[in-house]
Amino acid sequence: MRVLRALAMGLCGLALSACATTPPTPEMITNNDPYEPTNRDTLKFNGMIDRYFVIPTVAVYFVLVPEGGRRSVHHLLENLTLPTTFVNDMLQGELKRGSQTTARFLVNTTIGLGGFLDPASRMKIPDHGEDFGQTLAVWGMREGPFLMLPFFGPSNPRDAFGIAADVGLDPTSYIHFKQHIWWDAGREYFTILDLRAQTYQTVQSIQRSSVDYYASLRSLYRQLRDNEIRNGRAPKTEDLPDF
Repeated sequence: MRVLRALAMGLCGLALSACATTPPTPEMITNNDPYEPTNRDTLKFNGMIDRYFVIPTVAVYFVLVPEGGRRSVHHLLENLTLPTTFVNDMLQGELKRGSQTTARFLVNTTIGLGGFLDPASRMKIPDHGEDFGQTLAVWGMREGPFLMLPFFGPSNPRDAFGIAADVGLDPTSYIHFKQHIWWDAGREYFTILDLRAQTYQTVQSIQRSSVDYYASLRSLYRQLRDNEIRNGRAPKTEDLPDF
């Protein structure tokens, strides 16, 4: 829901203003996490939402929708993100990846019955995701301090802005039809369900194996985003001068 995105951004701003008077400790500065106390409180809030709403809903989703149906929903939701991925591919100058995104969208939208099937993968057309937060990073914008957003989880100012910007970059945002608000709400709802269903076991494993779940989540998020920004390529190394 577009309203939910705006709400998360607003809550994030309120959280930052609330903790602005708390001086960061040297450890917080070292971890680039000056808002750690508020971030930890937000993680607890997200955990409550997860425990009392998301997980029970995912459980019902697993019971009512068979594996094949869940797979089709995943393919459809992924296909709907491809126009935004293409825009960000172009903004990053990734012409080859942009052509792959276009090919996947055309194949899965037509042969794949609107995206419910994924013939593009069987045709060896690579899949990837891009968002405006990654685009800003490619343009040289720094991530800023670590943030834990209500509902959305780990982030930073650059990626938080990217979440809102991607709504504007998504061509489907400008297609208005009767009851389109319910379509948007349903899309966001099933996106959350699908994401939680895909990552449930991984998150549980991290929680069980971590001494400090918050610190582990912060580290893993930064590693994941760094890899996504580099598109899986090896990090650039600066050549040292010969002595």
